[in-house]
Amino acid sequence: MVRTGCSWRQLPVDFPPWQTVYWYFARWEADDLTERMLTILRRRVRAAHGRNEEPSAGIIDSQSVKGADTVPRTSRGYDANKKVNGRKRFIVTDTLGLPLIVCVMAASVQDRDGAKTTLLGLHLFTPVRFVYADAGFAGLLVGWCQRILRTVLEIVRKAPDQKGFAVIPRRWVVERSLAWLTAHR
Repeated sequence: MVRTGCSWRQLPVDFPPWQTVYWYFARWEADDLTERMLTILRRRVRAAHGRNEEPSAGIIDSQSVKGADTVPRTSRGYDANKKVNGRKRFIVTDTLGLPLIVCVMAASVQDRDGAKTTLLGLHLFTPVRFVYADAGFAGLLVGWCQRILRTVLEIVRKAPDQKGFAVIPRRWVVERSLAWLTAHR
Protein backbone atom coordinates (compact mmCIF):
# COMPACT_ATOMS: atom_id res chain seq x y z
CA MET A 1 0.00 0.00 0.00
CA VAL A 2 2.76 2.44 0.92
CA ARG A 3 4.69 1.77 -2.28
CA THR A 4 1.82 1.86 -4.76
CA GLY A 5 -0.97 3.86 -3.15
CA CYS A 6 -4.63 3.07 -3.40
CA SER A 7 -7.89 4.86 -4.04
CA TRP A 8 -10.39 4.99 -1.18
CA ARG A 9 -12.76 2.63 -2.98
CA GLN A 10 -10.03 -0.01 -3.32
CA LEU A 11 -9.17 -0.43 0.35
CA PRO A 12 -8.57 -4.07 1.35
CA VAL A 13 -11.63 -6.04 2.41
CA ASP A 14 -10.47 -6.29 6.03
CA PHE A 15 -10.92 -2.50 6.40
CA PRO A 16 -14.26 -0.91 7.28
CA PRO A 17 -16.26 0.59 4.38
CA TRP A 18 -14.17 3.17 2.51
CA GLN A 19 -16.57 5.99 3.44
CA THR A 20 -15.96 5.30 7.15
CA VAL A 21 -12.18 5.21 6.72
CA TYR A 22 -12.27 8.43 4.71
CA TRP A 23 -14.50 10.12 7.32
CA TYR A 24 -11.92 9.37 10.03
CA PHE A 25 -9.06 10.44 7.78
CA ALA A 26 -10.74 13.77 6.97
CA ARG A 27 -11.56 14.41 10.61
CA TRP A 28 -8.01 13.61 11.75
CA GLU A 29 -6.54 15.85 9.05
CA ALA A 30 -8.87 18.72 10.02
CA ASP A 31 -7.70 18.35 13.63
CA ASP A 32 -4.00 18.19 12.58
CA LEU A 33 -3.79 14.81 14.28
CA THR A 34 -1.34 13.38 11.73
CA GLU A 35 1.00 16.35 12.20
CA ARG A 36 0.85 16.05 15.98
CA MET A 37 1.54 12.29 15.83
CA LEU A 38 4.55 12.85 13.57
CA THR A 39 5.91 15.50 15.95
CA ILE A 40 5.56 13.18 18.95
CA LEU A 41 7.18 10.29 17.07
CA ARG A 42 10.06 12.50 15.86
CA ARG A 43 10.69 13.67 19.44
CA ARG A 44 10.72 10.08 20.73
CA VAL A 45 13.12 8.91 18.01
CA ARG A 46 15.45 11.84 18.71
CA ALA A 47 15.38 11.11 22.46
CA ALA A 48 16.08 7.40 21.80
CA HIS A 49 19.17 8.49 19.84
CA GLY A 50 20.36 10.62 22.77
CA ARG A 51 19.46 13.90 21.07
CA ASN A 52 17.40 16.86 22.29
CA GLU A 53 13.73 16.39 21.42
CA GLU A 54 13.74 19.58 19.35
CA PRO A 55 16.34 19.85 16.59
CA SER A 56 18.68 22.83 16.30
CA ALA A 57 20.02 22.07 12.82
CA GLY A 58 18.50 20.94 9.55
CA ILE A 59 19.44 19.98 6.01
CA ILE A 60 17.55 21.28 2.96
CA ASP A 61 17.37 19.79 -0.51
CA SER A 62 14.99 19.57 -3.43
CA GLN A 63 13.97 16.87 -5.89
CA SER A 64 12.13 17.20 -9.18
CA VAL A 65 9.63 14.42 -9.84
CA LYS A 66 7.59 13.66 -12.93
CA GLY A 67 3.96 14.73 -12.66
CA ALA A 68 1.30 12.06 -13.12
CA ASP A 69 -1.43 12.55 -15.69
CA THR A 70 -3.77 13.46 -12.85
CA VAL A 71 -1.58 16.41 -11.79
CA PRO A 72 -3.12 19.61 -13.20
CA ARG A 73 -0.93 21.48 -15.72
CA THR A 74 -1.35 24.65 -13.66
CA SER A 75 0.65 23.12 -10.78
CA ARG A 76 3.35 21.55 -12.93
CA GLY A 77 6.48 23.06 -14.41
CA TYR A 78 9.53 22.04 -16.40
CA ASP A 79 12.88 21.65 -14.66
CA ALA A 80 15.27 22.22 -17.57
CA ASN A 81 18.29 21.08 -15.56
CA LYS A 82 16.79 17.67 -14.72
CA LYS A 83 14.59 17.54 -17.86
CA VAL A 84 11.52 16.75 -15.76
CA ASN A 85 7.97 18.01 -16.31
CA GLY A 86 6.26 17.86 -12.94
CA ARG A 87 6.72 19.11 -9.42
CA LYS A 88 9.62 19.84 -7.11
CA ARG A 89 9.75 18.68 -3.49
CA PHE A 90 11.61 20.87 -1.04
CA ILE A 91 12.38 19.11 2.20
CA VAL A 92 14.20 20.00 5.40
CA THR A 93 15.18 17.14 7.69
CA ASP A 94 16.87 17.12 11.05
CA THR A 95 20.37 15.64 11.32
CA LEU A 96 18.87 12.15 11.73
CA GLY A 97 16.96 12.51 8.44
CA LEU A 98 13.53 12.94 10.03
CA PRO A 99 11.33 15.36 8.05
CA LEU A 100 10.74 18.78 9.61
CA ILE A 101 8.95 20.47 6.69
CA VAL A 102 8.03 19.63 3.11
CA CYS A 103 6.89 22.05 0.40
CA VAL A 104 5.77 21.01 -3.08
CA MET A 105 5.97 23.47 -5.99
CA ALA A 106 6.13 23.44 -9.76
CA ALA A 107 9.38 21.86 -11.02
CA SER A 108 10.23 25.13 -12.78
CA VAL A 109 10.81 26.88 -9.42
CA GLN A 110 14.51 27.53 -8.87
CA ASP A 111 16.04 26.03 -5.72
CA ARG A 112 16.86 29.42 -4.20
CA ASP A 113 13.30 30.69 -4.75
CA GLY A 114 11.58 27.58 -3.41
CA ALA A 115 13.94 27.53 -0.46
CA LYS A 116 12.65 30.91 0.73
CA THR A 117 9.12 29.55 1.21
CA THR A 118 10.43 26.32 2.73
CA LEU A 119 12.84 28.02 5.13
CA LEU A 120 10.21 30.56 6.16
CA GLY A 121 7.91 27.66 7.12
CA LEU A 122 10.78 26.03 8.99
CA HIS A 123 11.45 29.29 10.84
CA LEU A 124 7.81 29.63 11.89
CA PHE A 125 7.27 26.07 13.10
CA THR A 126 10.62 24.86 14.50
CA PRO A 127 13.51 26.18 16.59
CA VAL A 128 16.00 25.31 13.80
CA ARG A 129 18.31 28.26 13.06
CA PHE A 130 21.17 26.44 11.34
CA VAL A 131 20.65 24.73 7.97
CA TYR A 132 23.05 22.85 5.68
CA ALA A 133 22.49 22.99 1.91
CA ASP A 134 24.16 22.08 -1.36
CA ALA A 135 25.59 24.55 -3.89
CA GLY A 136 22.20 24.92 -5.61
CA PHE A 137 21.13 27.08 -2.68
CA ALA A 138 24.22 29.33 -2.67
CA GLY A 139 24.26 33.03 -3.53
CA LEU A 140 21.91 35.72 -2.27
CA LEU A 141 19.81 33.18 -0.35
CA VAL A 142 22.58 32.84 2.27
CA GLY A 143 22.41 36.56 3.11
CA TRP A 144 18.59 36.57 2.95
CA CYS A 145 18.46 33.77 5.54
CA GLN A 146 20.81 35.63 7.86
CA ARG A 147 19.10 39.00 7.44
CA ILE A 148 15.41 38.02 7.37
CA LEU A 149 15.22 34.71 9.26
CA ARG A 150 18.26 35.06 11.54
CA THR A 151 19.18 31.58 10.30
CA VAL A 152 22.63 30.41 9.22
CA LEU A 153 22.57 28.68 5.83
CA GLU A 154 25.86 26.80 5.39
CA ILE A 155 26.68 25.58 1.90
CA VAL A 156 28.32 22.15 1.99
CA ARG A 157 30.25 21.66 -1.22
CA LYS A 158 31.69 18.44 -2.56
CA ALA A 159 35.45 18.03 -2.54
CA PRO A 160 37.14 19.71 -5.53
CA ASP A 161 38.82 16.45 -6.57
CA GLN A 162 35.64 14.33 -6.23
CA LYS A 163 34.73 12.25 -9.26
CA GLY A 164 31.50 10.28 -9.40
CA PHE A 165 29.33 9.51 -6.39
CA ALA A 166 30.57 10.04 -2.86
CA VAL A 167 28.73 10.48 0.42
CA ILE A 168 28.97 14.13 1.43
CA PRO A 169 29.02 14.77 5.19
CA ARG A 170 25.93 16.50 6.60
CA ARG A 171 23.99 16.27 3.33
CA TRP A 172 23.63 12.51 2.97
CA VAL A 173 20.73 12.25 5.45
CA VAL A 174 18.44 14.48 3.39
CA GLU A 175 19.39 12.59 0.21
CA ARG A 176 18.43 9.34 1.95
CA SER A 177 15.10 10.84 3.06
CA LEU A 178 14.32 11.94 -0.51
CA ALA A 179 15.12 8.41 -1.71
CA TRP A 180 12.69 7.02 0.86
CA LEU A 181 9.99 9.43 -0.34
CA THR A 182 10.54 8.26 -3.90
CA ALA A 183 10.20 4.59 -2.94
CA HIS A 184 7.20 5.05 -0.62
CA ARG A 185 4.16 7.21 -1.25
